[in-house]
Amino acid sequence: MDEALLRSLTPSVLGILVRRGADFAAAEDAVQDALVEAVRVWPADPPRDPKGWLVTVAWRRFLDATRADAARRRREDRVDEEPAPGPAPAVDDTLQLYFLCAHPSLTPSSAVALTLRAVGGLTTRQIAQAYLVPEATMAQRISRAKRTVSGVGVSPARAKPRAWGRFDQPGDVATVLRVLYLVFNEGYSGDVDLAAEAIRLTRQLAAAIDHPEVAGLLALMLLHHARRASRTAPDGSLVPLAEQDRGRWDTDLIAEGVMILQSALSRDRLGEFQAQAAIAALHADAPTAGETDWVQIVEWYDELVRLTDSPVVRLNRAVAVGEADGPRAGLAALATLDDASPSSPGKGYPIPRHAAVAAYLHERDGDLATAARLYAEAAHKAPNLAERDYLTRQAARLNARRCP
Repeated sequence: MDEALLRSLTPSVLGILVRRGADFAAAEDAVQDALVEAVRVWPADPPRDPKGWLVTVAWRRFLDATRADAARRRREDRVDEEPAPGPAPAVDDTLQLYFLCAHPSLTPSSAVALTLRAVGGLTTRQIAQAYLVPEATMAQRISRAKRTVSGVGVSPARAKPRAWGRFDQPGDVATVLRVLYLVFNEGYSGDVDLAAEAIRLTRQLAAAIDHPEVAGLLALMLLHHARRASRTAPDGSLVPLAEQDRGRWDTDLIAEGVMILQSALSRDRLGEFQAQAAIAALHADAPTAGETDWVQIVEWYDELVRLTDSPVVRLNRAVAVGEADGPRAGLAALATLDDASPSSPGKGYPIPRHAAVAAYLHERDGDLATAARLYAEAAHKAPNLAERDYLTRQAARLNARRCP
């Protein structure tokens, strides 16, 4: 059984059922039934047209379920619409699924889960393991998401998307890209590599839609993923970028990411993912940390601030300014930001990140006591164990230097 083939066919089969008029939840259930049947039948009797086989079986399962539901007996006339056996149409409905799964009425966590299920073809168990939640919890999350989007599918008469707008509107594309970026940032847990899965889905999206920000996100993912092997030590502890073994970086992924980025930038429609990818490319291009082109990185952060006005981007820019112009300049840039302390809630700057940036710049400026205190403060409020351990070690290292 070719599991990769089944996963690659799942979104287009689901899209065909939705385009024919099946609501999303019922269509998704029918496709899952067809996949189960394929696992049972195909090893002994593989079909000549796998996609057509899945469409036929899924549509029949959908019709069976429709007839069995007394509340939806008005749909029984669709029995007459069953297509004749033969190859499935070449229309790829995957793009519609991306936008449907990223519908603005869904929470980010629900959009991610639904995308992994409907477009990625992962099982509820795999998604639950990846997010470290009980399978029942994830099943409820996916079920609620399916109910939410069931009423915003496609019109059978026109076979055109409704409710979420045109696919070429920047806001729609941005929503899909943010969902995919959320998947990528989850990294790896359970038996599903979500970073690799996000790259696969973004490649699929890039093949379906010609948009520079889609290419920018794909380039960003590839450039970050190229450094994956060097990000952690054998004991699982974090290794900062400056200390990573650059010989372990994947040069093929870097070359591909740079090529995709250059093509996107040449279209002169700059977006935030392209700018982030440009920063990642400059880091990847430096043979050593000391040879990093920090001046150009600051310029790209200036573009990112203009595009997003993100608090995290402003913090990262302060670090880059500190590298380009010295720690005093970095601290001056940091001083212009609102510190999200308990006395000033809602400013938007994550407290652990702000304290860690300040600690790093104070250390470079020679103020070890302040740096150690700020590292300890950041560690206390770190969002995960790996980050907390890293920041705690930094505080301990500086305290040891101060008290030999």
